[in-house]
Amino acid sequence: MIHIEPEVLKKVNTWLTPTFDKDTQDYITHLIAEDSQTLTESFYKNLEFGTGGMRGVMGIGTNRINKYTLGKNTQGLSDYMHTVFPGEQLKAAIAFDCRHNSKALAKVVANVFSANNIEVFLFEDLRPTPELSFALKHLNCHCGIVLTASHNPPEYNGYKVYWQDGGQLVPPEDAEIIARINALDYAEIKFEPNEKLITYIGEAIDDAFINASVKNGSFNTPQPDKDHLNIVFTSLHGTSITVVPKTLKRAGYKNVTVVEEQRVPNGDFPTVKSPNPEEPEALKMALELAEKTNGDIVIGTDPDCDRLGVAVRNLDNKLVLLNGNQTMVLMTAFLTEQWKKSNRIKGKEFIASTIVSTPMMQNIADAYNVELKVGLTGFKWIAKMIKDFPELDFIGGGEESFGFMVGDFVRDKDAVTATLLICEMAAQAKAEGSSVYKKLIDLYVDYGLFKERLVSMTKKGIEGAQDIKQMMITARENPLQTVNGSKVIKIEDYQSSTAIHTATNTIEALDIPKSNVLIYYTEDGSKIALRPSGTEPKIKFYISVNTVLEAAIDFQDKETELETKIEAIIKDMQLN
Repeated sequence: MIHIEPEVLKKVNTWLTPTFDKDTQDYITHLIAEDSQTLTESFYKNLEFGTGGMRGVMGIGTNRINKYTLGKNTQGLSDYMHTVFPGEQLKAAIAFDCRHNSKALAKVVANVFSANNIEVFLFEDLRPTPELSFALKHLNCHCGIVLTASHNPPEYNGYKVYWQDGGQLVPPEDAEIIARINALDYAEIKFEPNEKLITYIGEAIDDAFINASVKNGSFNTPQPDKDHLNIVFTSLHGTSITVVPKTLKRAGYKNVTVVEEQRVPNGDFPTVKSPNPEEPEALKMALELAEKTNGDIVIGTDPDCDRLGVAVRNLDNKLVLLNGNQTMVLMTAFLTEQWKKSNRIKGKEFIASTIVSTPMMQNIADAYNVELKVGLTGFKWIAKMIKDFPELDFIGGGEESFGFMVGDFVRDKDAVTATLLICEMAAQAKAEGSSVYKKLIDLYVDYGLFKERLVSMTKKGIEGAQDIKQMMITARENPLQTVNGSKVIKIEDYQSSTAIHTATNTIEALDIPKSNVLIYYTEDGSKIALRPSGTEPKIKFYISVNTVLEAAIDFQDKETELETKIEAIIKDMQLN
């Protein structure tokens, strides 16, 4: 006799009613008879919204991405919009990436919106996520949806919700919409479309978006300097191929070589284990091509083109992949310097970062006399900063996970404009007889040498989720007193919104939304953050160490010293 938990069985029986199509019912019947484990995994919980919207494995069930879970989301969102925008002709924009079923699921979402008398602007084919944020504002929509699972494995898909300002959902709207969705019955979903309310969009929006990217990401680089920069680009089978090459060309960059084997969008991502530009292996083909073509810079974007990986030549002329913190400080410093040169810094500007990113951002902010605002992980919080502080001008900002945002014309991380920005920096540096890597070392001399490492532990399924939960409970109940021999002097707990100074045992409040994050600060300046991922079955440990770099000539010795320190921290915390 196959045992199925009562709560799971209750959900399963709901999905065996006539509300759901015959194929769905037949598949569930098969699972009941043959595969109780998959059945339980598919129904034991409802998919939840995390840092990057809702992501999950595609399939049948409440814990899967399918027409019913996304239909329920869209119906709840439609009901909420009619409540908060009474009497208005509501409008929504929808984009989708290269993943399997993305186009079909995007049409399901469009159908539900239109069935609820909401005008829909649906991209005719796959497009980058930042273009959706742009299109939403450009077309004066009330909300936007992107069907994407970013760099997750091929079996995943996802649903990201954007609001009127072009940023992703944040409090209080997020909780109100989720409550509305959870209160719905599946039978209440209106799937029958009003096709008259669905308009397909494409090239005209591309053109406007590319023009805006060039305007925000270009900084008076002479044409000969652009011509001398040798760029290798890969879209990693994703959406960026639709606009990044065109953006670079329009900005004057003609010397761009695309990795042809990865040009065609493909949800199986056949040439990589993971289409994640954080991982050096993902850029392997681009790096090999750059060696053949003597490339100065290699850029690869994730499937929905909101994050980018950058490789440049080091002091030994070898191509090395920069980490997300390094690209962030490089682009932030360059961008802020351009603002300074054009007399745009008036004392009312800010840059932005996140609580798990490099503390070096504060030093850059101080040097340019701009404010640094720090939020939780996810660019929705940076977009919220722009909305919450209209009296301040946003220069740019990013986070350690390879995302960056240039200005506020897009309210999400944007690998299109960021690609152009890093090319501008590279072209100008090369023309000066320098390089991106040398510019990075110069920043370390000016602001301190910071070194970061991310250690991730993957724990899948029901047991994995419990393991991650217990690890965070243990860390809170038995906090570390030392890390690698250095005393812990402060512990920030973003779940309780408190910071404890251990020497005096005093507590201060953290003025930031609650999140399941714990950060240790040590006497020697190290910082270690613990955070369960909001979009993947992982717990992440963010390690940051730093030292003074007196001169560029000392860089390699000092970097080795910090690498050794990080390894010692990993060993001490048993993260191997």
